[in-house]
Amino acid sequence: MSLLYTSDATRGRIWRDIFAAQASAIGFVDPGDAYDPATIRYLAAWNPSADLIATLPALEVLFSIGAGIDQFDMASLPPHVRVVRMIEPGITQGMVEYVTMAVLALHRNLIDHGIAQREARWAPIKLVPADQRRVGVMGLGHLGQAVLGALAPFGFALSGWSRSAHAIDGVECHAGDDGLTAFLSGCDILICLLPLTPQTRGILCRDTLFQLPAGAAIVNVGRGAHLVEQDLLSLIDEGHVSGAVLDVFDPEPLPADHPFWAHPRILMTPHIASMTRADSAAQALIANIHRHEAGQPMEGEVARQRGY
Repeated sequence: MSLLYTSDATRGRIWRDIFAAQASAIGFVDPGDAYDPATIRYLAAWNPSADLIATLPALEVLFSIGAGIDQFDMASLPPHVRVVRMIEPGITQGMVEYVTMAVLALHRNLIDHGIAQREARWAPIKLVPADQRRVGVMGLGHLGQAVLGALAPFGFALSGWSRSAHAIDGVECHAGDDGLTAFLSGCDILICLLPLTPQTRGILCRDTLFQLPAGAAIVNVGRGAHLVEQDLLSLIDEGHVSGAVLDVFDPEPLPADHPFWAHPRILMTPHIASMTRADSAAQALIANIHRHEAGQPMEGEVARQRGY
């Protein structure tokens, strides 16, 4: 059996060495190698073409090299091919660090202080205690729960929302369309960590963001297409939303004339919140292949009919 890897060459060299040292029974090949397509049972890729998929008659599992799978064309995959997103410590740690940074920046009014600095104004702002600030996370999967766990020690009131019901200690959980209004109405800082599906595309729009308390702020680390950009700009200009920290955009990179670049109440980063770490990702992939070979559930496997 073999794994075909079709992404970044530098990471590929690291993965090849780790596979050789820790899982030599699994052949590691890339498109530059001579290989028999009939031996490829596993594919690790970001966005494989339908033509490539069609050449792999024995393909059983498609592994995403990142945390998302919305880049895959599911229609091009044979029904029996299982899809697995990347879950590894580097992705989780990076996301926890970034979201904690963003929440604390919003909680401690760094957008307002930055504006005052540029205007040479000395403008102290009365601190709101953390236990009087509610932080809400949309998306209660592995990353969402890790973020909530990291924020808990600061004393924030915590809420979560997802399509299906969850129970998390110390978190007020809401679910489904019926629970969305109650969730949003209490969020002073809203974090989007949802997977991108047809149901969640554009979910950060005027209708939803207007349900936040006046002066709320948002953090989007899901996908750019979750956000209706003009709706956010309008709500900031109207004063209903106080600011945003954005790491994902549609398209990426943003055009040079996009209004986000110069907006004083938007903090932007270039999709760097969480990155796959080569060594721990290879080890996570090897562990999942071993699980699959043993007939065990794989960590991060996607329910294709749901899209997450």
